[in-house]
Amino acid sequence: MKALTQEQVDSYRYDGFLSPFPVLSPEETASCLAGLQRFETFIGSPVPKADMHWRSLTHACLPFYADLVRNPKILDVVESLIGPDILVWTSTFFIKEANSPTFAAWHQDSTYFGLAPDEQVTAWVALTDASQDAGCIEVLSAHGKPRQMRHVPKKLANSINRTGQTITEPLDDSDVRAMPLRAGQFSLHHTLCVHRSAPNNTPHRRVGLGINYIPAHVRTTGAKRMPAMLVRGTDRYGHFDLYQPPVKELGETELAVHDHIYNCYAENYREQVKRHEEEFA
Repeated sequence: MKALTQEQVDSYRYDGFLSPFPVLSPEETASCLAGLQRFETFIGSPVPKADMHWRSLTHACLPFYADLVRNPKILDVVESLIGPDILVWTSTFFIKEANSPTFAAWHQDSTYFGLAPDEQVTAWVALTDASQDAGCIEVLSAHGKPRQMRHVPKKLANSINRTGQTITEPLDDSDVRAMPLRAGQFSLHHTLCVHRSAPNNTPHRRVGLGINYIPAHVRTTGAKRMPAMLVRGTDRYGHFDLYQPPVKELGETELAVHDHIYNCYAENYREQVKRHEEEFA
């Protein structure tokens, strides 16, 4: 039995998003939050104040995060959209501290990924409640015609995104739709989905984990060969260097793998920023 109905699949194809779905029990959510606390103790800082190195791709060195990216409840839904052979491209902590100004401007995930075709889907998992007041994701429908839009890396103060990327084309935001989540739920959005999030105006920390999935036939468009983690099915294409899930939390081997894949991702990201600027010049 498929995890999504045809109606849900059609809605995703038209709008570019779906929400909400259950994934974690209260006990599983608490376990993930405990793992996050151990991680922040290890790096000696809250994740939002740490180097970007510690914010991204940590499913490679944190077993609790690796378990989450391989959670069958997420993968069953993702498979309904991109097929049975699934890779994790990247993962990111999206944390807004209580009563903080942290926000995300209108943007598309695809802009600096350098992937083709555009079939990546993001599962955004809430470990604490992500209400509208807490700055949940807000989206615009693609109306069945998604396309890459022009962005500028504005390096905005308090941006939750790496370069503060912002869509610079006119947008019709008369029908903004919020995707609030309770702790333990997740949402989905397509790589070309236009979305943003407002500051967290609540007294609790808003903790979200973004997981970017791609079908195995997707390729990178940059010069550098990239790593990825196979989480379901088989890789018949060999477009990526596959790495294994972590065994030991923050172990020496796991940290070395994380360093490698993060450095690859950062190099590709810089190339894609330049390429996007040249394409839309």
